[in-house]
Amino acid sequence: MPTSPMPRVLRATSLVAVAGLVITGCSQNKVDSAPPGAAKVAIELTDDGCRPTPAEVPAGPVTFEVKNNNASKVSEAELMNNDVILGEKENLSPGLSGTFSLRLNAGKYTVYCPNAATQKTDFTVTGAAAQASQDPAVKTALDQAVTGYQQYVIAEVDKLVPATKQFTDAIRAGDVERAKQGYAPARYYYEEVEPVAESFGDLDPAIDQRADDVTDQSKWTGFHRLEKALWEEKSVDGMAPVADQLDADVAKLKTLVATAAYQPAQLANGATELLNEVANRKITGEEDRYSHADLSDFDANITGSKKAFDLLRPALSKLDPDLAESVAGKYADVLAALQPYKRDNGYVDYSTVGDEQRKALTQKVDALAEPLSQVSGKVNA
Repeated sequence: MPTSPMPRVLRATSLVAVAGLVITGCSQNKVDSAPPGAAKVAIELTDDGCRPTPAEVPAGPVTFEVKNNNASKVSEAELMNNDVILGEKENLSPGLSGTFSLRLNAGKYTVYCPNAATQKTDFTVTGAAAQASQDPAVKTALDQAVTGYQQYVIAEVDKLVPATKQFTDAIRAGDVERAKQGYAPARYYYEEVEPVAESFGDLDPAIDQRADDVTDQSKWTGFHRLEKALWEEKSVDGMAPVADQLDADVAKLKTLVATAAYQPAQLANGATELLNEVANRKITGEEDRYSHADLSDFDANITGSKKAFDLLRPALSKLDPDLAESVAGKYADVLAALQPYKRDNGYVDYSTVGDEQRKALTQKVDALAEPLSQVSGKVNA
């Protein structure tokens, strides 16, 4: 998500019927979200690879239209600058499509499709970008949004560091119950800013990878390895090194976000990706499969997504007031739908939430996904 960093692919594995409803809405943009004058690049996901068409565009606003026709091994495309992910569309199962927008300077980039036979393809941007043709008031509002988001990410990661240490201290002390109590509160700060964390190469997998995505279980680290120890294995014996590594990775994240820069479209892309996090992993119960703390993560994803949108809203209200109003109202609907599940300072165990209730949450997320997907194009002109 930063201009000098952005996400990694992860898959839903349960409640397929419910998940399918959400993935259709969140991953598939239903309107042309490209800003006027933006270059359009088509990327078709195939198991062989995913070549961009065209492979060269002029500098300026670019909208990437990603579609999976029938790839079974590939479900995402990322645009990378060296090792930094600038933008992506992920969780596209066969038949689904989606877009993301960026303003690109001249240079060499890479389109990366994990798990394809040819995973990386060159992409070139040429010439000098014309000045954005925005109303000065819009430009000022967008500049303020970017500055505000930088401050927000730094502040949330500053909270993440001590909250994680409280959690890992309990792990090192062998205090299972205290560690369980600290798990969801620590993760909350991470889940708010996950698209930024995902941008820094392998840092997000180190912090947040699930068992399905690890080929060598002896090298599995992060929150979910500790979650399994606490709730399934009911012992943290031997987990001190994992706790130490989590502290180190969170500290690294703090260092990286201190100098990260963003562009307005990345705020909007990140808001959409956080919504996709809810759709593809929280609704299904796949994310926190041992602790069933999914609703806390759900809340954090929506909160982080809404923060990015709220910062963009003053500019978006000038560019498209109807869209700004629609998105704001649908965020309120999603947050209201979560209220019945709140208990004290947390949420009910997600395993107690039935399929019909999950479906109702799905519908609220789906209703937000479509208009939200249009925002990056609006602010990228």
